[in-house]
Amino acid sequence: MAYTESTLLETVVGSGKSTLGKELSSLLGLPHIPLDSLFWKPGWTRSTNEEFCQRIREALDSSPGGWIVDGNYTSMGAGFVTGEANNVIWMDPPLLLYFPRVMWRTFLRLLRLREPCSPGCAERPAEVFFSKESILWWCLTNHFRFKRKTQGWMADPSFARKTVHLAGWGSEYRRWWSSVVSMVKGHAKST
Repeated sequence: MAYTESTLLETVVGSGKSTLGKELSSLLGLPHIPLDSLFWKPGWTRSTNEEFCQRIREALDSSPGGWIVDGNYTSMGAGFVTGEANNVIWMDPPLLLYFPRVMWRTFLRLLRLREPCSPGCAERPAEVFFSKESILWWCLTNHFRFKRKTQGWMADPSFARKTVHLAGWGSEYRRWWSSVVSMVKGHAKST
């Protein structure tokens, strides 16, 4: 079996995983698979766990040379992606850094100046500001819970050995990204 490169971007909402997924996809020439677009049906209808896992399986299988997946849907049955990934990138910025990004992105989506997270899932003011399903509310109420859960995963050596933990305000991320670009360019020159 040929070696494949597969990476899972695991993180909280708004921390930059989709942006990094697109950048890695472009740099490595691998398909970018955002789990949001596989989970959400038009009108913010949730997929069943079975439907969702089947869509993921089809997307991964259609990319035998590797893939870049972004998302955090382990509670919906997508934990198998972590097991199949060669690399897991845990983006762990402080809430004070990424929450303003989420607010800005949501505001742009409300004004239809930015694409929704999944086709047919337009942001609506009632859901954004007055619902417990709000992405803003989710960020505030799940930040520390997700951090503790991921730290627990890191206690598992099979997870920890393939995980890059990028925390802080951005300098750690920039150093890591620079090293990845240098590595890819160096590999391209040697082949």
